[in-house]
Amino acid sequence: MKVLIVGSGGREHAIAASVAKSPRVDKIYCAPGNAGIGQLAECVPIGAMEFDRLTAFAKEKEIDLTIVGMDDPLVGGLVDVMEAEGLRVFGPRKNAAILEGSKAFSKDLMKKYHIPTAAYENFDDAEEALKYLETARFPIVLKADGLALGKGVLICNTLEEAKEGVRSIMTDKKFGSAGNRMVIEEFLTGREVSVLSFVDGKTIRIMTSAQDHKRAMDGDQGLNTGGMGTFSPSPFYTPQVDAFCQKYIYQPTVDAMASEGRPFQGVIFFGLMLTAEGPRVLEYNARFGDPEAQVVLPRMKNDIIDVCEACIDGTLDQIDLQFEDNAAVCVVLASSGYPVSYEKGYVIEGLDRFDGADGYYCFHAGTKQTEKGIVTNGGRVLGVTAKGKTLKEARANAYAAAEWVHFGNKYMRHDIGKAIDEA
Repeated sequence: MKVLIVGSGGREHAIAASVAKSPRVDKIYCAPGNAGIGQLAECVPIGAMEFDRLTAFAKEKEIDLTIVGMDDPLVGGLVDVMEAEGLRVFGPRKNAAILEGSKAFSKDLMKKYHIPTAAYENFDDAEEALKYLETARFPIVLKADGLALGKGVLICNTLEEAKEGVRSIMTDKKFGSAGNRMVIEEFLTGREVSVLSFVDGKTIRIMTSAQDHKRAMDGDQGLNTGGMGTFSPSPFYTPQVDAFCQKYIYQPTVDAMASEGRPFQGVIFFGLMLTAEGPRVLEYNARFGDPEAQVVLPRMKNDIIDVCEACIDGTLDQIDLQFEDNAAVCVVLASSGYPVSYEKGYVIEGLDRFDGADGYYCFHAGTKQTEKGIVTNGGRVLGVTAKGKTLKEARANAYAAAEWVHFGNKYMRHDIGKAIDEA
């Protein structure tokens, strides 16, 4: 069969690597792809938001399955457009992708269906938000309602910080139209855990757990980024936590979306905070996480095509989702200065070290093929992932492999998975 993947980041590279392992797949296309994905798939110069061109391409090439990796096209309704033309697509329709597309919607959904989350208020007027802050407890969390590349969340320790945050999000529109509405919610403390799941509208199958590191610098300092590294599984995601989440969070979310006339088919990402009072939902995403996919998918035993098709066909209850009994750690190699400003175009050396290296992966995020070779083309450049029997071993392997790669202004955190040592 022929598969089209929509997206251009490390997540899409991880998806392509999983698709390439399927004996059912003869040909992979990726739009627009990147230099790493180009080693597994034929990259086509069509943007993820060019819905008409993507649909025409899928029809022309007689694509059997399209997998939409990115949030923007999902929230924008690419699945609806392609399905209307009779194409098979993996991912939620527009009315279900709102679970990620609007934080205000997801918070209201959780309140209505008693899904445990932080206390909150929604605002579409900056003055009302500023007035509310006068009586709030600190620290407090401000969230732009819409999509903001994983960066539209501000943790404010003082009233002055919070007021500046409101002005930044709602008045100055730092995150564009994502800040037309805003959620202000209580600050939760505890361990963060990411849990991805496959959903077919009624049945949910949980993937292995992971933990992302959002801050740019060691010790969780610096600005929020799209993710500087991750590990899987999380030692803090215990059987007791899983049992609680299965009962009060996972299935209730799927049932709530169905009850609202928004059946969800695709991947739901649950961002959880393990508080002293029990797990709470921090956020939902409507697709594979990035860089969570880079540690979760390499450990999945199932054929990803079988699972995606079961989600589309409503037969996920027939899938026995299985993961390897090991661990994986991903260290993101970024451009110095990310996420604010950084230079591109540096030649990347050492990528050939990963060819045939069992248990080691180099997922491209911001790269481009040029006459000089593969060069840096983004803030997050590569995700170096390694497996190990234990998390400590996987971490040691990942950091060793990160040293195989060299490029000008290379930057990385050195404490990805350090929490493992404290578990």
